[in-house]
Amino acid sequence: MLPYFTQDFGNAASHSHVFGWRAEAAVTLARERVARAIGARSAGEIVFTSGATESINLALKGVVQASGKTRNHLIAVATEHPAVLDTARALEASGCALDVLPVDAQGLLDPDAVRRAIGPRTLLVSVMAANNEIGVLQPLAEIGAVCRERGVLLHCDAAQAAGKIPLDVSADHVDLLSLSGHKVYAPKGVGALYVRSRPRLRLAPQIHGGGHERGLRSGTLAVPLVVGLGRAIEIACEEREAEAARLAALRARLLSCLEGEVGGVSVNGHPELRLPGNLNVSFDGIDAAALLVALPGIALSTGSACASAQPHPSHVLAALGLSDARIRSAVRIGIGRFTSGDEIDEAAAQIVRAVRSLRALSTPGTRPGYPRAR
Repeated sequence: MLPYFTQDFGNAASHSHVFGWRAEAAVTLARERVARAIGARSAGEIVFTSGATESINLALKGVVQASGKTRNHLIAVATEHPAVLDTARALEASGCALDVLPVDAQGLLDPDAVRRAIGPRTLLVSVMAANNEIGVLQPLAEIGAVCRERGVLLHCDAAQAAGKIPLDVSADHVDLLSLSGHKVYAPKGVGALYVRSRPRLRLAPQIHGGGHERGLRSGTLAVPLVVGLGRAIEIACEEREAEAARLAALRARLLSCLEGEVGGVSVNGHPELRLPGNLNVSFDGIDAAALLVALPGIALSTGSACASAQPHPSHVLAALGLSDARIRSAVRIGIGRFTSGDEIDEAAAQIVRAVRSLRALSTPGTRPGYPRAR
């Protein structure tokens, strides 16, 4: 990225001089890298944005506004990110019909539920590939087949999935796909939207002024950020299989320690169909907010990072049908590329100490059924 902050500082939309040509070449290469990462047919199907939230807004609002009023029924999933649910509800308030489908106790959506929900006015189904809180992987190919069979568009929020699991928009029958740079170790503030080109999919732009990005997203591109996204997602795909195995092993190591040392640990979401670096667990008898306060040296959360300022319980865990007590005791643990085995062991030790301490405060003496502190 560094050269595009300094000497190669041209505007990629400037076609009359060498500075613009260099910037355009860098953007074109990044576009090709993003396209390859998701199985797109061509680089021209990639539209750069400021992140997944903007991409989602462009996808959902753009489809609705371009379609007219004959088909205005949308389908989403109860465990979707707020970027999808809030956008869908805004469209509902403007006159669209909206169905939000439930998931099972492990967070999975039944493709047959999608089939039953599709009607003659259904325009689009939005299903995330991997959940941001519980890491659950949806049966995207099966859902895509249902949508294609019924002539309905499929949008996929792949912010959590890109670079971590295989994605193929053609094989999975995905028409629109949103992703975010910082989820693949690119900078914050950049993302992309895949827009199927064959047959051509019409979108109404949400930002006007200049006609950049095939007229779908006006505004001067942040060339260094775009370059960072392209290279970062390429690295993530190159290392995906080895990194997935490493992360899954670290996750198993952490969970084994927690279960063995403190007991009363429940995994939220499907135990196997999940991102390798995601662990969402509830600790019996523990308030998650108090646990986070007791662990200032560890980066944990109780839900979506985008909703952490909101005091409401996790809508994802509520959609699984979990009890209020289990939801309040749940923490989300992310294991990433730079997490080491030593850090996993240190985090586990700190969590164990904090859980034991909080349980001792709530119930004098050693709690029956839990291992005695060493």
